[in-house]
Parts: sequence; structure tokens; C-alpha cells
Amino acid sequence: MARTKARKTREAWGQVDKLPSGRIRARYTGPDGERYGAPITFDTLTDARGWLAKQRSAIDAGTWSSHTAQGAAAAHVRRVDTLGEYAADWIKTRVSRNGDPLRPRTRVEYERLLAGPLAVFTPQRLASISPTAIRAWYAAERDSGRVTQAARAYGLLKAIMATAVTDGRIPTNPCHVRGAASATTGRKIEPPTPAELQKIVDAITPRYRAAVLIAAWAGCRYGELTELRRKDILIVREGGEVRSVGVDVARAVTHVTGVGFVVGKTKSEAGVRAIALPPHIYGPVLEHLKLYTADFPESLLFPAKDGVRHLGESSFVKHWYPARAEAGREDLPFHALRHYGATKYAQTGATLKEIQARLGHSTVSAAMKYQHAAGRDEELARRMSDLA
Repeated sequence: MARTKARKTREAWGQVDKLPSGRIRARYTGPDGERYGAPITFDTLTDARGWLAKQRSAIDAGTWSSHTAQGAAAAHVRRVDTLGEYAADWIKTRVSRNGDPLRPRTRVEYERLLAGPLAVFTPQRLASISPTAIRAWYAAERDSGRVTQAARAYGLLKAIMATAVTDGRIPTNPCHVRGAASATTGRKIEPPTPAELQKIVDAITPRYRAAVLIAAWAGCRYGELTELRRKDILIVREGGEVRSVGVDVARAVTHVTGVGFVVGKTKSEAGVRAIALPPHIYGPVLEHLKLYTADFPESLLFPAKDGVRHLGESSFVKHWYPARAEAGREDLPFHALRHYGATKYAQTGATLKEIQARLGHSTVSAAMKYQHAAGRDEELARRMSDLA
């Protein structure tokens, strides 16, 4: 049987051919008179012509060279084809905005998303993953109710594909679902009322009362809280009296599946901070140091039951769930205490920058998400009268 020939299309510059597979090939003649081809084939004529336009622009700008043109084609031969293979290399070489490698927990989460919701794409060639397929996949994920997971998986796929574009593996990023990476369930976290918080403090296992109070009034994240050590409690005394008590947040701990507890940096550079505690919780914090914390500077404030290892969330919730039930707030995640602290701090008149610094946020917009109105409208309205 005779082999079907590629159909050539006349171009103003360069040449595009529709291959028997339906894919589009792009080639051009360089300034040196040699023939060069795109390192990949394209889905559409538009994509192929876009690639040719980039090569023509490079020639016109004087940045084109035969070395780079040949290198791109040669590198493509060595490169992997599927999303799964490319993503594995992407994870190995990915760095943060500060140039640091991915944290272990982040790496494990990316691998989980690729093996889970993104598994439908991992066997496919990068160039074959289309915007239509991604839209259909994302809609199905949302319809299943896994909105947050769908958003995280989409965000990861979009980031991987963006790098693939930079690497010249694909001409354009096929992820075009507006707002998909930031989608949420719409469920808002309602922090406890002061009365509810007090019920939780009264009901929880005594050795965790200080943990609840520090989380609520200092706004510490769980990983920051459970890595606090005796040396991190800053006590200033004058004349034998306690003048101030603060918390020095310099590290955080995470639990990584298959690895265990990993102590490392805080969530961001802004997370390293010293937090002054309000005077009304000095007593419970100092009592905790006396009754439940070993005397060594490196002793954990809130260790596991053995007194040495870090306190896992799966162990802590056995104490947290009954306590929140006593307050009638079975819906309350521990993270809501961070919202409580942010709101109370805002009510003192703290500026957004001050709230940002206290919570350890990199941006003011992030700090704003943790503020809640807390029914102050009448009080604020009365203050408006003072300005009349």
C-alpha cells in the first residue's frame, strides 16, 4: 500500500506540512541556507505558524544561531514524551521563588495529585493534552464535589505546562479554565465566640490548654505551634515580676507520608516572627511550662504523649474534637483559632501591615482574609458620631 504523503501549505515564510497523522510540521530555511524543523509537531496551523513567526523574529533581531536551532531539535530527541515523565523531572528540579527546592510535604502532595486526579493525563504526550480535554476533566472533578482538590490539581497542571512552554516542549499552555486554580467550596470559616473559646479551653485535656490559647491569641499555625520549644518562649521580668511573654516563631514541622516529621522553615520568610502574647494568658502559659514542659531549652512545648516526639494532628484531634463539641462547634477546625486571633488583633486598631506581620503573611491581601467583622457595626457607627 502506498504511503500517504504530507500535504504542503504555502507560507509567506517557512513551510508547514499536514502529516498523515493529522499533526502539523513546521520547517524553515535558516540564514545559513540549511533546513531547520520544529522540535515538535503541532495541533493546528495557527500553532505551527506561531512557531515559525518566533524563528523569523529571532533571525530579524540577530539572536538566531544554527547552534541553538540544532540544539533545540537534538534536545527534543532526548526529552521524555509523557506528562508523567516530564512531571517527574519537573518536581526534581522545581524551586521556590527564593531558589529553594520543594519541601518534602509539597513534593509528596504533587506526586499524590499526579497519581490521583491527574492520572488520566500522565500517560499522554504533552503536546496531545488539549484545552478541550482539560476543560472536560476539570468539570468532571468539580461535579464530583472535590472542588478544592480539583483546584490544586489544575494549578499543578498549569504550572507544569507553563514550564513545558518555556522549555519549548509545547507551543502554548493548554490550561485556560478561568479561575480554576483558585476555586473554593465557598464554605467560610467562622471563628469561635469568646464564650465558645472559653468552653473549649475549659474542656480540653489540661496539657493542651496553652496550645489552644497560643493558637487563638497569637495566631500560630499548627506546624509552628507543635515545633515550639522552651527556648522559644520569651519571658521578660522586672523586679521579679513578669513584664512580658512572647513567642519566637522560627521553624515549623510537617508530617510527610513515608518520611515522618520534618522540621524546617516556616511557610514563608514572613513566618519568622516574634509574637507578643496578651497579658491575660501569661498565667496559663507559664503554668504549662512548669507542669508539662521539660527543663531543657530544646524541649517541645506540646510533644506527643511520650514527651519526646512531635504531636501529630491525628493524635491531637482526639482531644480537640470532644472539646469543640462541648462548645457546640463540631464544625470548628483548629485553624479557625488563627482567624480568631487575627480578628481580635484587628479590633484593637492594628493596621493591616501590623496584622500581616503578626500572622506571618507575605502579603496584606492574605492577612485580610483572616479578619472577621465580629458584630462591631453598632460600635463603629457610634464612633462615626464622634467624628461628626
